[in-house]
Amino acid sequence: MFTGIIQTIGQIECVSPLGEDVKLNINCAGLGMQDVKTGDSIAVNGVCLTAVNFNNTHFEAHVSKETLSVTAGLNKPQAVNLEKALRLNDRLGGHLVSGHVDGVGEVVLFEALGDCWKLDIRAPHAISKYIAVKGSIGVNGVSLTVNTITADVFSINLIPHTLENTTLNLLQAGSLVNLEVDQIARYVERMTLWAQEY
Repeated sequence: MFTGIIQTIGQIECVSPLGEDVKLNINCAGLGMQDVKTGDSIAVNGVCLTAVNFNNTHFEAHVSKETLSVTAGLNKPQAVNLEKALRLNDRLGGHLVSGHVDGVGEVVLFEALGDCWKLDIRAPHAISKYIAVKGSIGVNGVSLTVNTITADVFSINLIPHTLENTTLNLLQAGSLVNLEVDQIARYVERMTLWAQEY
């Protein structure tokens, strides 16, 4: 479990094929690996991965064909948002994030609005129903608040701090992003359907 508050920007330095899967070598020098154990979870652009073969500056993670097929940004060297798993005594500064991506969205607009930036993303139709105004959503692992939503396109206002401390400042129209909807929405839907069935 994660919070969506990015702890550092890392770098996928090498992507090695493992059959249909891949092994990532990630530079995580700013993350602080002293309290990490083999098998611990680290969110990489919002995707929960298992850390293996790590030291103070790098870790490796195995990414399956299935994960590659439902996420974006794990198949080539690039900058990535990193967050270690939440501990029970940590502050929950963002919202509860599982690291299980619900779908890949596409940036349709990224433009300056004074000191801030407006980010519009088209979500897959199947998950748009879970996105609500003033609700939370994870975009490449970053906990954000939805300002507006029209059909399948939702809008977010990014403050300078978020742009300076995440990879969201690298986005442009056409960029693909990992989306995770608020877990509460999924449980509400399931309870509603269950009540109708029984």
